[in-house]
Amino acid sequence: MVGTLVAARVLGPSAFGAYSIVLVATSFFALLLDLTVEEALVKFGFRYAAAEDWGRLRGLFRQALAYKGAGALLAGGALAGLAPLADGLFGAEGLTRPLLIAALIPVVQSPESPAGVALLLRGRYDVRALFLLCSQALKLAAIAIAVSHGITALIVALVCAQAVASVAVGAVGFAAFRRFPRAAPERLGADRGLILRFVAQSSFGTGIVSLRGALGALVLGLVSNPVQVGFFRAAQAPQQAFYALSSPARLILLTEQTRDWERGARAAVFDGVRRYSVAAAAVCLVTLPPLLVFMPELVRLAYSAEYAGAADAARIVLGAAALQLVFGWTKSLPVSIGRPGLRTIGYALEAAVLIPLVVLLGREWGATGGAAAILGSTAAVCALWVVLLARLRREHAGPGLPEAAVS
Repeated sequence: MVGTLVAARVLGPSAFGAYSIVLVATSFFALLLDLTVEEALVKFGFRYAAAEDWGRLRGLFRQALAYKGAGALLAGGALAGLAPLADGLFGAEGLTRPLLIAALIPVVQSPESPAGVALLLRGRYDVRALFLLCSQALKLAAIAIAVSHGITALIVALVCAQAVASVAVGAVGFAAFRRFPRAAPERLGADRGLILRFVAQSSFGTGIVSLRGALGALVLGLVSNPVQVGFFRAAQAPQQAFYALSSPARLILLTEQTRDWERGARAAVFDGVRRYSVAAAAVCLVTLPPLLVFMPELVRLAYSAEYAGAADAARIVLGAAALQLVFGWTKSLPVSIGRPGLRTIGYALEAAVLIPLVVLLGREWGATGGAAAILGSTAAVCALWVVLLARLRREHAGPGLPEAAVS
């Protein structure tokens, strides 16, 4: 979020919009073509660790690393293919070279997540969080150093920062994984089909994420102009801030709830969802009113007067960010209970609502219309999850669960 502020102030709305297009395109293809093995590693990694099945744990990680690398290469190739066409598609100049360089980002980033999972399996999400902090600090330093030298230099610096971060967390993750008892890697046997289906569902879900997230900004670029994209990205600062606020809690939820679910403590999982939602709602009740009132001043203070046109859009995005904060557990719960397809349903609904709204509202009102599309799609998916959570509680409200778990 701070890196976005720095880049926006130095580059100005038009150049910042072009830079945002490069980053959004990179994120879009990285998510769309990514083979999401991390969630399967968490789910089945805890299962094998609990069963002390160290051979299959090592076999699981070996295959996951191969799949992750293949997806990263596909994403890099897609970005390289887009690069020569980008100037004409988005009505901007100078996008080809930055996109070609950005094609390296998915490749150098691919080892980071599996290494982070190894730390989670050791129960060291504090160490994982520390390396996430280091990774973001490196990227912020790269932006601060290179932003005044243009978009191409900025993307080069980000590639280098990501490479250093991946090497660092990869080394620590490998050391943590080696602390598990030694065993020869084994085939996954009867679990192979189940794991592949889990990976396929998770990968499809992240593909939908790219549609409902990154593609929204790309579509806005197609129906408006880079300046509106710059305003739109600036207006997403509240969303980034609330996401960062909830990320430690979501990381802990994923780890603790997966472990509890595998041990049969279903009531504890649903109780954790309730506590998180109540706490997040309390935070929103306190923070939203002053932020809504002073948003124009905050935008001018953070981004400069050139971004005054993003104020109304930022207010609308703030409402969506509050809903996403309260429903932040929807990202971890489906993985913890072994049903990632539920999350995919939510993502699909969000994308189905978001993209048409961006086209309709973004063409007419630019960044403000894009923000309204985010709010509408977020409200739709939150309503869906109210229904899904009620059904899950009924499904798992067996005699072994206390009444408080289903109230």
